[in-house]
Formats: sequence, structure tokens, C-alpha cells
Amino acid sequence: MKALSQKRRHPLAAIALLLMGLLLTGGLYAVATTVNEAKASTAEFTASDTQEGEKLFEANCATCHGMGASGTQDGPSLVGVGAAAVDFQVGTGRMPMQMNGPQAYKKPAQFNDTQTHQLAAYVASLGAGPAIPSEELLDEKGNAAEGGELFRVNCAMCHNAAAAGGALTRGKFAPALADVSGKHIYEAMATGPQNMPVFNDSNISPEGKRNIITFLKQIEANGSPGGADLGALGPVSEGLFVWIAGLGVIIAFTIWLTSRTS
Repeated sequence: MKALSQKRRHPLAAIALLLMGLLLTGGLYAVATTVNEAKASTAEFTASDTQEGEKLFEANCATCHGMGASGTQDGPSLVGVGAAAVDFQVGTGRMPMQMNGPQAYKKPAQFNDTQTHQLAAYVASLGAGPAIPSEELLDEKGNAAEGGELFRVNCAMCHNAAAAGGALTRGKFAPALADVSGKHIYEAMATGPQNMPVFNDSNISPEGKRNIITFLKQIEANGSPGGADLGALGPVSEGLFVWIAGLGVIIAFTIWLTSRTS
């Protein structure tokens, strides 16, 4: 009895019980999140959308992404990327790609809105993933001040504090965000295309994403009240430009004066 009591009171038993509890809690959370995403991704699509989307996918996308979107050496699997990823990539013309390269460029969309919707429906049916955002999250009526703070903390290091874009490594870049629809901005945050990290609802809430969109649209509408923004590159590069231009004018004026006196 004494030996049995000592085994029951062994300190490792408490640690094992704690680990089991953490694993169970994490598993339940993952299942609940997956179920919610699945409902959000499929609720807005009909069976006809999915069927037509499958036909479009097989004719235009399967060459790279494989039948059933299982992936090939030329393109990743799309199972579980969600409707939002397809709506962003296809809606901005980044997919299908024109050519292989370090980054897919934005270009005129190859598919119309209905076809893009159908492709999104098909991919959403393959596995749970981020859904296309609802209209109330895209109304541009959020808190611009909070959105600006979120943008500066999470996005400005790549996209520039004025959302003018910036260079990354190995020929990649963070694009400027002017003239980008609120829906595509939201989808980019939710899916993390290419070099961009994923900002899921645990990182930035749907309301936070709405605030960021509000901030971006506000600075886009306000323009540059101080005059030419010089590409909104920042005070260091802009100051360097002013110094170079100013010195160039002074040197040119000096050369002109000396030529007249001689």
C-alpha cells in the first residue's frame, strides 16, 4: 500500500496530467476553429458554383496545382487555403501567373467576378480555410486611428508607413496599397499571399482588419496636403533627394555665373 501511494504521488504524474489537459484543450480549439471556418467558407456557395468552379479549375489551374488541387512540383496544394485566397489571387490577376519569377505581379484579371466566385467555391469545398469577408467588414467606417496604429505595428515595416510599398529581398517587394479594394486588403491579411505573413483572427481581429482598411482608405483619400509626396519614401530618402536637387541647382547656377564672367 505504501509503494502504491508513493507512485500515485509521484511529481511526474502531475506534469503528465497537465500536458494531457493542454493537448486536449488545443485539440478541441483546433476542431472548433476548423468547423467554424468550414461553415464560413461554404455557406455562401451553391452546389452549382462548386461544379462550375471545378470545371474552370481543371481547364485552367490543374496544370500547375494538380487534379483535385493536390499540388505538383510547379504549384502548391490548395487544399485548405480557403475561398479568400482564391478570390484574392484570381481577383487581382496574380493567378494564373504570366511567368515564373520571385513574385506574382498584379495584372488585369483573366476571369470575371462570377468565374472567380465559382473557382473560390470549388477550392473552399476541398478543405476549411479563410472565407471571403462580409460587406460589413468592408464599409470603411471603422476606427481610423486604431487602424493606423495596427498598420504601423504590423505592416509598415514592409509596406511603408504611408502604404507606398517597399523592396524586400531576392527581387521581391511589398506592393503599394493605393487603389487596392478593401476586400482584397482584408483577404491578403487573412491569407498571407507570397511573402506576407498570415494575420488570422487571433493576431488581428476582424474589427481590427476593418480599422486598418478604414485607415488606408482615409490616407488615400486625403492625398498629400503638404505638396509633392516624392513617392512617400520617408524623411531620410526625401531629405537626400532635396539635398541632391538643391546642390545640383547651386552648382548649375555657379557654372552659369562663371561662364558669363569669362
